[in-house]
Amino acid sequence: MSRLAGRVAVVTGGAQGIGLGIGRRLAFEGAEVVLADIKFDVAQAAAAELTGTGAKVTAAKVDIGDDISVRALADHVEQRFGHCEILVNNAAISDMTGIEAMTMQRYQDVVRINQDGAVRVSLNFVPLMKKSGAGRRILNIASIMGMRGSPNSIPYSTAKGAVVNFTRALACDLAPHDIMVNAIAPGFVDTPMSIQPDGSHEYDSDWFRDIYVKYGRIPLRRYGNPDDMAGPAFFLCSDDSRYVTGQILLVDGGVSATF
Repeated sequence: MSRLAGRVAVVTGGAQGIGLGIGRRLAFEGAEVVLADIKFDVAQAAAAELTGTGAKVTAAKVDIGDDISVRALADHVEQRFGHCEILVNNAAISDMTGIEAMTMQRYQDVVRINQDGAVRVSLNFVPLMKKSGAGRRILNIASIMGMRGSPNSIPYSTAKGAVVNFTRALACDLAPHDIMVNAIAPGFVDTPMSIQPDGSHEYDSDWFRDIYVKYGRIPLRRYGNPDDMAGPAFFLCSDDSRYVTGQILLVDGGVSATF
Protein backbone atom coordinates (compact mmCIF):
# COMPACT_ATOMS: atom_id res chain seq x y z
CA MET A 1 0.00 0.00 0.00
CA SER A 2 3.02 2.33 -0.04
CA ARG A 3 4.81 1.40 -3.24
CA LEU A 4 4.07 4.83 -4.69
CA ALA A 5 4.59 6.79 -1.49
CA GLY A 6 6.09 10.21 -2.05
CA ARG A 7 4.95 10.40 -5.66
CA VAL A 8 2.37 12.75 -7.13
CA ALA A 9 0.01 11.41 -9.77
CA VAL A 10 -2.26 13.48 -12.00
CA VAL A 11 -5.16 11.68 -13.68
CA THR A 12 -7.15 13.56 -16.31
CA GLY A 13 -10.77 12.54 -16.62
CA GLY A 14 -10.36 11.32 -13.06
CA ALA A 15 -13.86 12.08 -11.81
CA GLN A 16 -15.41 8.82 -12.95
CA GLY A 17 -15.00 5.67 -15.01
CA ILE A 18 -11.54 4.38 -15.92
CA GLY A 19 -9.83 7.53 -14.64
CA LEU A 20 -11.36 7.19 -11.19
CA GLY A 21 -10.56 3.49 -11.09
CA ILE A 22 -6.91 4.21 -11.85
CA GLY A 23 -6.78 7.17 -9.48
CA ARG A 24 -8.22 5.06 -6.68
CA ARG A 25 -5.59 2.35 -7.19
CA LEU A 26 -2.69 4.81 -7.34
CA ALA A 27 -3.93 6.43 -4.12
CA PHE A 28 -4.26 3.00 -2.49
CA GLU A 29 -0.62 2.40 -3.37
CA GLY A 30 0.42 5.58 -1.57
CA ALA A 31 0.55 8.26 -4.26
CA GLU A 32 -0.87 11.74 -3.77
CA VAL A 33 -3.46 11.83 -6.53
CA VAL A 34 -4.99 14.79 -8.35
CA LEU A 35 -8.28 13.94 -10.06
CA ALA A 36 -8.38 16.50 -12.86
CA ASP A 37 -11.65 16.81 -14.76
CA ILE A 38 -13.88 19.29 -16.52
CA LYS A 39 -16.65 17.99 -14.22
CA PHE A 40 -15.13 19.63 -11.17
CA ASP A 41 -18.04 18.97 -8.81
CA VAL A 42 -17.98 15.25 -9.63
CA ALA A 43 -14.20 15.17 -9.15
CA GLN A 44 -14.56 16.93 -5.79
CA ALA A 45 -17.11 14.38 -4.61
CA ALA A 46 -14.88 11.49 -5.69
CA ALA A 47 -11.87 13.06 -4.00
CA ALA A 48 -13.81 13.60 -0.77
CA GLU A 49 -14.94 9.99 -0.74
CA LEU A 50 -11.41 8.68 -1.24
CA THR A 51 -9.99 11.10 1.32
CA GLY A 52 -12.47 9.64 3.79
CA THR A 53 -10.71 6.28 3.44
CA GLY A 54 -7.35 7.81 4.33
CA ALA A 55 -6.13 8.37 0.78
CA LYS A 56 -4.39 11.56 -0.30
CA VAL A 57 -6.62 12.79 -3.11
CA THR A 58 -7.56 16.25 -4.34
CA ALA A 59 -9.61 17.53 -7.27
CA ALA A 60 -8.72 20.06 -9.94
CA LYS A 61 -10.65 21.49 -12.84
CA VAL A 62 -9.26 21.20 -16.36
CA ASP A 63 -10.45 21.34 -19.93
CA ILE A 64 -7.85 19.34 -21.84
CA GLY A 65 -9.02 20.94 -25.07
CA ASP A 66 -7.90 24.38 -23.90
CA ASP A 67 -4.26 25.47 -23.72
CA ILE A 68 -4.80 27.99 -20.92
CA SER A 69 -6.70 25.52 -18.75
CA VAL A 70 -4.03 22.84 -19.12
CA ARG A 71 -1.24 25.30 -18.38
CA ALA A 72 -3.12 26.38 -15.25
CA LEU A 73 -3.36 22.75 -14.11
CA ALA A 74 0.37 22.20 -14.56
CA ASP A 75 1.10 25.42 -12.65
CA HIS A 76 -1.27 24.38 -9.88
CA VAL A 77 0.42 21.01 -9.45
CA GLU A 78 3.89 22.57 -9.43
CA GLN A 79 2.93 25.25 -6.91
CA ARG A 80 1.11 22.84 -4.60
CA PHE A 81 3.44 19.84 -4.73
CA GLY A 82 6.62 20.96 -6.46
CA HIS A 83 6.86 17.70 -8.42
CA CYS A 84 4.87 15.18 -10.47
CA GLU A 85 6.04 11.62 -11.11
CA ILE A 86 2.96 10.08 -12.74
CA LEU A 87 0.73 11.49 -15.46
CA VAL A 88 -2.28 9.56 -16.72
CA ASN A 89 -3.81 10.95 -19.92
CA ASN A 90 -7.27 9.45 -19.64
CA ALA A 91 -9.81 12.19 -20.42
CA ALA A 92 -11.79 11.67 -23.63
CA ILE A 93 -15.21 12.08 -25.19
CA SER A 94 -17.25 9.37 -26.86
CA ASP A 95 -18.29 9.39 -30.50
CA MET A 96 -20.16 7.08 -32.86
CA THR A 97 -19.93 8.91 -36.17
CA GLY A 98 -19.60 7.26 -39.56
CA ILE A 99 -18.53 9.00 -42.73
CA GLU A 100 -22.06 9.77 -43.98
CA ALA A 101 -23.03 11.57 -40.77
CA MET A 102 -19.66 13.13 -40.03
CA THR A 103 -18.83 16.80 -40.38
CA MET A 104 -15.35 18.23 -40.24
CA GLN A 105 -16.39 20.20 -37.17
CA ARG A 106 -17.36 17.03 -35.30
CA TYR A 107 -14.18 15.29 -36.42
CA GLN A 108 -12.04 18.17 -35.23
CA ASP A 109 -13.89 18.38 -31.90
CA VAL A 110 -13.17 14.72 -31.12
CA VAL A 111 -9.54 14.95 -32.25
CA ARG A 112 -9.04 18.15 -30.19
CA ILE A 113 -9.96 16.27 -27.02
CA ASN A 114 -9.04 12.63 -27.57
CA GLN A 115 -5.85 13.10 -29.56
CA ASP A 116 -4.59 16.63 -29.02
CA GLY A 117 -5.60 16.54 -25.36
CA ALA A 118 -3.03 13.86 -24.53
CA VAL A 119 -0.38 15.81 -26.44
CA ARG A 120 -1.35 19.12 -24.85
CA VAL A 121 -1.27 17.78 -21.29
CA SER A 122 2.01 15.94 -21.83
CA LEU A 123 3.62 19.03 -23.36
CA ASN A 124 2.74 21.07 -20.28
CA PHE A 125 3.77 18.46 -17.71
CA VAL A 126 7.02 17.15 -19.17
CA PRO A 127 9.12 20.10 -17.90
CA LEU A 128 7.87 19.47 -14.35
CA MET A 129 8.36 15.72 -14.65
CA LYS A 130 11.93 16.14 -15.85
CA LYS A 131 12.87 17.74 -12.52
CA SER A 132 10.75 15.43 -10.37
CA GLY A 133 11.73 12.30 -8.46
CA ALA A 134 12.26 8.65 -9.33
CA GLY A 135 9.63 6.46 -10.97
CA ARG A 136 8.45 8.95 -13.55
CA ARG A 137 5.75 7.55 -15.81
CA ILE A 138 3.31 8.79 -18.44
CA LEU A 139 0.39 6.48 -19.12
CA ASN A 140 -1.92 7.17 -22.05
CA ILE A 141 -5.33 5.57 -22.33
CA ALA A 142 -5.73 4.41 -25.91
CA SER A 143 -8.39 1.93 -27.07
CA ILE A 144 -8.77 -1.22 -29.12
CA MET A 145 -10.71 1.12 -31.42
CA GLY A 146 -7.37 2.69 -32.27
CA MET A 147 -5.98 -0.72 -33.26
CA ARG A 148 -8.67 -1.92 -35.67
CA GLY A 149 -11.49 -0.74 -37.89
CA SER A 150 -15.08 -0.51 -36.70
CA PRO A 151 -18.25 0.98 -38.22
CA ASN A 152 -19.33 4.46 -37.15
CA SER A 153 -16.11 5.33 -35.37
CA ILE A 154 -14.00 7.50 -37.68
CA PRO A 155 -13.21 10.44 -35.33
CA TYR A 156 -12.81 8.29 -32.22
CA SER A 157 -10.77 5.52 -33.87
CA THR A 158 -8.56 8.00 -35.70
CA ALA A 159 -7.82 9.92 -32.52
CA LYS A 160 -7.11 6.80 -30.47
CA GLY A 161 -4.92 5.43 -33.23
CA ALA A 162 -2.90 8.62 -33.02
CA VAL A 163 -2.58 8.17 -29.25
CA VAL A 164 -0.98 4.77 -29.92
CA ASN A 165 1.82 6.21 -32.04
CA PHE A 166 2.11 9.34 -29.90
CA THR A 167 2.91 6.96 -27.04
CA ARG A 168 5.67 5.27 -29.00
CA ALA A 169 7.20 8.50 -30.27
CA LEU A 170 7.07 10.22 -26.87
CA ALA A 171 8.69 7.17 -25.27
CA CYS A 172 11.66 7.60 -27.59
CA ASP A 173 11.98 11.30 -26.80
CA LEU A 174 11.78 10.86 -23.03
CA ALA A 175 13.87 7.71 -22.61
CA PRO A 176 17.09 9.75 -22.11
CA HIS A 177 15.35 11.40 -19.14
CA ASP A 178 14.36 8.03 -17.65
CA ILE A 179 10.65 8.79 -18.10
CA MET A 180 8.75 5.69 -19.21
CA VAL A 181 5.79 6.23 -21.57
CA ASN A 182 3.24 3.49 -22.19
CA ALA A 183 -0.45 3.04 -22.91
CA ILE A 184 -3.23 0.65 -22.14
CA ALA A 185 -5.84 -0.05 -24.81
CA PRO A 186 -9.10 -0.97 -23.09
CA GLY A 187 -11.78 -3.02 -24.80
CA PHE A 188 -15.42 -2.74 -23.76
CA VAL A 189 -15.51 -1.20 -20.28
CA ASP A 190 -18.53 -0.34 -18.17
CA THR A 191 -18.28 3.44 -17.80
CA PRO A 192 -20.62 6.39 -18.43
CA MET A 193 -19.32 6.32 -22.02
CA SER A 194 -21.00 2.92 -22.44
CA ILE A 195 -24.43 4.54 -22.33
CA GLN A 196 -25.92 4.89 -25.80
CA PRO A 197 -27.65 8.05 -27.11
CA ASP A 198 -31.05 6.45 -26.40
CA GLY A 199 -30.10 5.82 -22.76
CA SER A 200 -29.55 2.09 -23.11
CA HIS A 201 -26.35 0.32 -22.10
CA GLU A 202 -24.14 -1.04 -24.85
CA TYR A 203 -23.85 -4.35 -23.00
CA ASP A 204 -27.61 -4.90 -23.27
CA SER A 205 -27.78 -4.53 -27.05
CA ASP A 206 -28.56 -7.58 -29.17
CA TRP A 207 -25.47 -7.13 -31.33
CA PHE A 208 -23.18 -7.04 -28.32
CA ARG A 209 -24.79 -10.02 -26.63
CA ASP A 210 -24.73 -12.11 -29.79
CA ILE A 211 -21.31 -11.29 -31.18
CA TYR A 212 -19.21 -10.70 -28.10
CA VAL A 213 -20.85 -12.93 -25.48
CA LYS A 214 -22.80 -15.73 -27.15
CA TYR A 215 -20.26 -16.35 -29.90
CA GLY A 216 -17.27 -15.55 -27.74
CA ARG A 217 -15.65 -12.64 -29.56
CA ILE A 218 -14.79 -11.57 -26.01
CA PRO A 219 -13.34 -14.84 -24.67
CA LEU A 220 -14.02 -13.80 -21.08
CA ARG A 221 -17.65 -13.14 -22.09
CA ARG A 222 -18.16 -10.05 -19.99
CA TYR A 223 -17.70 -6.33 -19.99
CA GLY A 224 -14.64 -4.95 -18.27
CA ASN A 225 -14.88 -2.52 -15.38
CA PRO A 226 -12.63 0.32 -14.21
CA ASP A 227 -10.92 -1.87 -11.63
CA ASP A 228 -9.92 -4.27 -14.43
CA MET A 229 -8.01 -1.35 -15.97
CA ALA A 230 -6.49 -0.20 -12.68
CA GLY A 231 -4.22 -3.21 -12.15
CA PRO A 232 -2.45 -3.01 -15.53
CA ALA A 233 -2.30 0.78 -15.14
CA PHE A 234 -0.63 0.43 -11.75
CA PHE A 235 1.96 -1.94 -13.21
CA LEU A 236 2.87 0.60 -15.89
CA CYS A 237 3.03 3.39 -13.30
CA SER A 238 5.13 1.40 -10.82
CA ASP A 239 8.78 0.43 -10.49
CA ASP A 240 7.89 -3.01 -11.85
CA SER A 241 7.81 -1.42 -15.32
CA ARG A 242 11.23 0.22 -15.09
CA TYR A 243 12.36 -1.49 -18.35
CA VAL A 244 9.06 -1.08 -20.20
CA THR A 245 8.49 1.88 -22.47
CA GLY A 246 6.75 2.59 -25.77
CA GLN A 247 4.36 -0.31 -25.26
CA ILE A 248 0.60 -0.62 -25.82
CA LEU A 249 -0.97 -3.14 -23.44
CA LEU A 250 -4.36 -4.38 -24.65
CA VAL A 251 -6.71 -4.87 -21.70
CA ASP A 252 -9.75 -6.22 -23.49
CA GLY A 253 -10.82 -9.59 -22.09
CA GLY A 254 -9.19 -11.25 -25.08
CA VAL A 255 -11.27 -9.60 -27.80
CA SER A 256 -8.18 -8.68 -29.83
CA ALA A 257 -7.23 -12.36 -29.97
CA THR A 258 -10.42 -13.20 -31.89
CA PHE A 259 -10.02 -10.66 -34.70
